[in-house]
Amino acid sequence: MTNELNAFRKTVEHIALVQRLLMSAQIEFARRIVTHDQSKLHSPEWEMYREMTHKLASVPYGSVEYEALRQEMLDGALKHHFEHNRHHPEHHENGINGMNLFDVLEMVIDWVAATKYRADSDISKSIEINRERFGISPQLEEIIRNTVPWIEDEFSSIKTQADITRNHCQ
Repeated sequence: MTNELNAFRKTVEHIALVQRLLMSAQIEFARRIVTHDQSKLHSPEWEMYREMTHKLASVPYGSVEYEALRQEMLDGALKHHFEHNRHHPEHHENGINGMNLFDVLEMVIDWVAATKYRADSDISKSIEINRERFGISPQLEEIIRNTVPWIEDEFSSIKTQADITRNHCQ
């Protein structure tokens, strides 16, 4: 076999391997799509979220009032939530350093989505608060900040599609 043919074969094999691994990653994300925060819909979490969602939305994220509400929830259902949802740093014994990239991406998407339900919320401010809260390294913070514009663009696209559908169906 010539060097050129051998190089071509190895290149094609590499591409195929990466494609298979990316397909496996896609399957992992599909699993997370189906399971994301499903524990919130069942006891003991549902009772807590039913009672606390409006209270949390009425105070600024990261404020003393927010932290007091979070602490109130922590002893019960919130502890359960963290135990069953690995995209939260609290799920891992060593916090964010115990997470994998799938966890981190789901976490960041979760953070951005959470800002959409709070009038005062700002993802940049949330990242600052969470950097301190979870000990996020400067490098990971930069990666998160580099990812947020893509998430925001997707949110805008989803919102636009929903508006078009809603207007079309009226």
